[in-house]
Amino acid sequence: MKVTRTSDGYAIPVKVNAGASADRIQGEHGGRLKISVSAPAEKGRANEAICSLLAERLGVREADVTIVSGETSPRKKIHIAGVDKDALRTLLD
Repeated sequence: MKVTRTSDGYAIPVKVNAGASADRIQGEHGGRLKISVSAPAEKGRANEAICSLLAERLGVREADVTIVSGETSPRKKIHIAGVDKDALRTLLD
């Protein structure tokens, strides 16, 4: 998986499964971090759930997790500001 260092954090590619039975991070799948959320893919609900889940797991504020590209697609690029490198590594492993 290609994780990109930015000036204030990291950008990671993700694959989202919206409308799943539970919110969970499932590991790498096809070069992307696979994330399942129970929220539906309508009116930005799944995007909010993704940002909330990642923020909680990485110990950052929800405002620090933003979708850079793919807002309406299951394939997204997400930027996480202020994340600790070790916390990110643990999430990805």
